[in-house]
Amino acid sequence: MGERNVASDTPTLARQAALVTGAAGAIGAAVVSALAQAGAAVTAFDLDWPRVRRVAADMTAAGHTVTARRLDVTNPWAVEAALSLAEAEHGPPSVVVNVAGILHRGSTVGFSEEQWRSLFAVNTDGVFHLSRAAARRMIPRHGGSIITVTSNAAVVPRAQLAGYAASKAAATMFTRCLGLELAAFGIRCNVVAPGSTDTPMLHQAGHSTSSAIEGVPEEYRIGIPLGRIAGASDIADAVLFLASDQARHITMHVMPVDGGASLTA
Repeated sequence: MGERNVASDTPTLARQAALVTGAAGAIGAAVVSALAQAGAAVTAFDLDWPRVRRVAADMTAAGHTVTARRLDVTNPWAVEAALSLAEAEHGPPSVVVNVAGILHRGSTVGFSEEQWRSLFAVNTDGVFHLSRAAARRMIPRHGGSIITVTSNAAVVPRAQLAGYAASKAAATMFTRCLGLELAAFGIRCNVVAPGSTDTPMLHQAGHSTSSAIEGVPEEYRIGIPLGRIAGASDIADAVLFLASDQARHITMHVMPVDGGASLTA
């Protein structure tokens, strides 16, 4: 009674519309691929138009339904217009994934106001803009899944990353609070919190693969207990699970995907 009829262990999103921001980046592109391969019609958003267009073209060539759209998530009016276009093309969104993010590294005492504001504009305000616009479309249909990709830095202090960590912590708590507000409408809101992942941002943060795995004692980084760096597909797999009906009773959850690196949190 009340059980799901599961024909396969593979999550399916057939006949669902999905939106992904930051789709030109390594994690965003992997999320687009995972959702599209699960059957969703995906709108891939990014400010980097040439790269996001390539992501969509590659997926379309492979037989999947992916549309590229240029979007600045810091602009609430642009977000609203982009969601209206996506809805007209693929129908109202069932799955929304906030991946767009930037990183500025540096000592707090030397950090500029512009760096601080830009981190929050993308990493926090962008999540607010997209999630709010999506929630307004999901509420009348009493269902949907909103997933925010943040970072384990949201819960573990990191030297030289105070602004980044603070913006991700804000996005994390926003998503959880939103989940509480939307639970009555059957809308689930969850967070995926990656640790060191094999993307350009890892090197931008000043770490090599070996230092991420082994740790950096002078920065109080303990390393990764599982002894490997995550791939973008590891993050995408977590997103796909939370987006699917296999996670139908999970909301307001923060899922670390970091090989155990946040064990002290």
